[in-house]
Amino acid sequence: MRGKRSKQYRKLMQQYGQSFGFREPYQVLLDADIIKDADRFKMDLIGGLERTLHGQVKPMITQCSMRHLYAAAKEPGVSFLIDKAKTYERRRCDHRPEDYPEPLSTKDCLASVVDAKGSKTNKHRYVVASQELEVRKFMRGLLGVPLCYINRSVMIMEPMAGATAENREKEERGKFRAGLKRGSGSLKRKREDEDVKDESGVQEDMPKRKKAVKGPKGPNPLAVKKSKKKPEGPATTFTEAESKDLKTEVLKLEQADGSEPILASIKGKRKRKHKSGDSGGAAPVKPDMADEDG
Repeated sequence: MRGKRSKQYRKLMQQYGQSFGFREPYQVLLDADIIKDADRFKMDLIGGLERTLHGQVKPMITQCSMRHLYAAAKEPGVSFLIDKAKTYERRRCDHRPEDYPEPLSTKDCLASVVDAKGSKTNKHRYVVASQELEVRKFMRGLLGVPLCYINRSVMIMEPMAGATAENREKEERGKFRAGLKRGSGSLKRKREDEDVKDESGVQEDMPKRKKAVKGPKGPNPLAVKKSKKKPEGPATTFTEAESKDLKTEVLKLEQADGSEPILASIKGKRKRKHKSGDSGGAAPVKPDMADEDG
């Protein structure tokens, strides 16, 4: 089986399962002609049905179809088919030989089994596998009847009939509308409950999230040079007078204790004083004290 056709059949059976409740094992009604054609084409009938329907199948045959096989028992190979058909589950159609000396046609027999009450529905979820065109044409008028047949040794499943597809779409729209109504009602009740909570003061005020405003992006934080941290404590600044007083106090302490000078660690860099006067002349000499006395 081609991959594309196989996917279509799988999807089709999923739709039948969702809309009409089909489930494995699928109950497949067989007629006498499809059993003969499967033997003529040398194909596995049950295996072909399972590959087409993508699941296990339960083959069934009616009493009238068995009588059709018995009527053709003189044909070559039919006796083997009769023995094989006896292994399938027998679906009683209540068309007894004493009431019906001649078996009913495949169309009338399968119609009485699938739609016994004439309600145009497939109540028992049968899959019909028949080679007769009249049977498949009649079954298309019923809702939810998958149809299979053999075409040149290939098992084919017909697409969903028009009436069945319309009914399925109608149900899907109804479910969608019901879901919308149910959802709107629940939202309305939820809003009413929130209003009641706000009035009673039970619900706490939650901070509203601000919407992110899109704008120009900043520089890469990994590529930006980090700024140096400033000292946390307040900076101590001294005036000139305070610094002079501090130096004199330190000198007095050094002279009193006779210890090593500590001013070196506190004293700042000595500034050089420039001499006054002409740069080219000699510096003035101070007179000695003796000269002053004389």
